[in-house]
Amino acid sequence: MEIQLFQSSGNESRQKKETTVQFIEDTGVENEVINLYPSIQYQKMEGFGGAITDAAGYVFSEMNQKQKENMLSMYFDDRNMNYQIVRIHMDSCDFATHIYSAVEDKTDIELKTFDFSDTERYILPLLDAAEQKAGKKIKIMLSAWSPPAFMKTNEDRKNGGSLKPEYRKRWAEYLCTYIEAFQQRGYLVSRMSIQNEPKAKQTWDSCIYTGEEEKVFLRDFLYPELQKHKLKHIEIFIWDHNKERLFERANEIIDESTDKMITGLAFHWYSGDHFEALDLVREKFPDKKLILSESCLEFSKFDAAMEGINAAKLAHDMIGNLNHGMNAFYDWNVLLNSQGGPNHVGNYCDAPFLYEEGAKELLPRKSLLYYWHFTHFIKPEAVRIAYTKYTAALDITAWKNPNGTLVFVILNPGKEPLPCCLRMEGKMAQLVIEKNSIISGIIQGD
Repeated sequence: MEIQLFQSSGNESRQKKETTVQFIEDTGVENEVINLYPSIQYQKMEGFGGAITDAAGYVFSEMNQKQKENMLSMYFDDRNMNYQIVRIHMDSCDFATHIYSAVEDKTDIELKTFDFSDTERYILPLLDAAEQKAGKKIKIMLSAWSPPAFMKTNEDRKNGGSLKPEYRKRWAEYLCTYIEAFQQRGYLVSRMSIQNEPKAKQTWDSCIYTGEEEKVFLRDFLYPELQKHKLKHIEIFIWDHNKERLFERANEIIDESTDKMITGLAFHWYSGDHFEALDLVREKFPDKKLILSESCLEFSKFDAAMEGINAAKLAHDMIGNLNHGMNAFYDWNVLLNSQGGPNHVGNYCDAPFLYEEGAKELLPRKSLLYYWHFTHFIKPEAVRIAYTKYTAALDITAWKNPNGTLVFVILNPGKEPLPCCLRMEGKMAQLVIEKNSIISGIIQGD
């Protein structure tokens, strides 16, 4: 039995270093141990993916064919990151070339003026290219950032505001029309969230829902409308915001009247770890899926030059979410320009690929490599297995793939290399996790 290891450093080049380590009989070692227990299993992982935004689609349109091929191959080829899922915004979000709504006419009760052209311009070409590279239909999650301005209390797509009660039914129909627009063009919409960041009054497209408002809209308007439009297969996710209030929102919305309507909860990473919130939801609502629907490094908060440190922060969050019950992961923009946009309010962010428009150069970021250490090794339908570790200085997650191989990812964000003795089923192997590095391992053989 041996381990095939791939290690990458946040300090050095982006290249992966591959080695092989043999297992030996357990000598009875007690210190510096990491134990793996494949017989103790937890949740399944559906897969990994990212967001195809208007901004990403626009930048994609500016690249040459070789650059497009390189980016698509990295994300959607099953020999690389093997992305299975994508998230797409309905109407504009902050990462859009401009503000838009598919319906602008408040008198259009039947939504006859519904205009899909803004989605068709940049989003669909990138989606088409991704599906061609993947060789299959990609499962789509749709999310709304704001209803049209005329449906809101502040008469503005931006700056919060709430959905006017008299427009609840029409907004539910509007969301169904969006799903149908994708389906009519042959795309596979599998799930949606009701509202992106329903607690945030943002300077960009946003809309506030209290827990009660989200519950009423779901129960009395959205769910019945989905049934009417023969969209029963669409999974519905609530919250779609940061983890620190995930458990509260679950308690506010899930009851006997709504339980059957809700597939799960979506969450973001921007307010800190709060991994225990996932545990609480899993304990009280064990049948609900938990998905991270958005994660990125905002340039207003993180220094763009600190690539290794930033990538380690994302990897730490990934491992914590995986270990506390996450079933699927959606990165934010799959591609942006080197400024971190376009973004119609200047809310610039990092992405795994940036494109330098002046030099016409595609720039892979360190976060791309760190994410590869998860997405390449943890296959769709993999099941998480138990572990114990000797130090909090290392983050670890371990999984069993459908083909029976065991994989693990270990992160050492610290300034010193750390040894570990990997133990499993009477065998052991000696490893060293280099400082500021991430390592992935595949355990093969008997």
